[in-house]
Amino acid sequence: MSLTSVRLTDVVKKQYLYKMKAYSQVFMSLIFIQLLAVLFSMNGVGGMGSSDGNMQIEIKYFSAVLVVVFTMLWGFITAIIITTKAYRNDDFVFVTNRTSSNLSNIVFLLTASIIGGITSMLSTYLIKVIVYYFFSDVSLKSTSVLAAPNEFFLGSFSTSLYIFLFCALGYLFGTLVQINKAFAVLIPAAFFGGLIIDGLRGNEGVIAKGFNFFFMEPSLTVFIIKVIVTAGLLISGTFALSNRMEVRS
Repeated sequence: MSLTSVRLTDVVKKQYLYKMKAYSQVFMSLIFIQLLAVLFSMNGVGGMGSSDGNMQIEIKYFSAVLVVVFTMLWGFITAIIITTKAYRNDDFVFVTNRTSSNLSNIVFLLTASIIGGITSMLSTYLIKVIVYYFFSDVSLKSTSVLAAPNEFFLGSFSTSLYIFLFCALGYLFGTLVQINKAFAVLIPAAFFGGLIIDGLRGNEGVIAKGFNFFFMEPSLTVFIIKVIVTAGLLISGTFALSNRMEVRS
């Protein structure tokens, strides 16, 4: 038995700092994904048009919606990746257990979500600059963060919560797959199968209701509570499931 008592917080901190350095490729992929989303956004995220004789008017709307969507998918995939065996084994350079490993992963994903949320909002201004210089007859709101700081910080906060929710979902999914590889097929099949069935029936199914539950919430306070509670349940479920896994397989 070691004469030195190792505190859980110290282990989690060391693992977290290690992962921030070792998983730098995660943030490189974030940059690539967001630049790709910005490129797709150049076609506009919506629009309308009309014509009257020889005159034709076409209106396009540009926003960072695609960047946010791509970043949420990035968070989901990143969470799955860090549950794989290769990444799990990285934790064993420290004196560790499942609890410290999971906690450091969650803190890492939270940090990644915050970074993703901030850069997603910053991409709004990049899109505006590109549109300003490469498109004619455009009408833009101010491209300065200082012009609407509340809007920027609120948007970053909300986006970070969405990303973290997808991270928590991906972390649970990845853990399930590590327990039984069959979940890698069963869960996507159930998800897309549900979408197809709901589409054929023309009814609002569980997936659509879940989407509206989070993305159509008008109250910021209620939205925050929903995300925190849901993410907490997903993470708690992951912690419980991971205890069934071998200490090191």
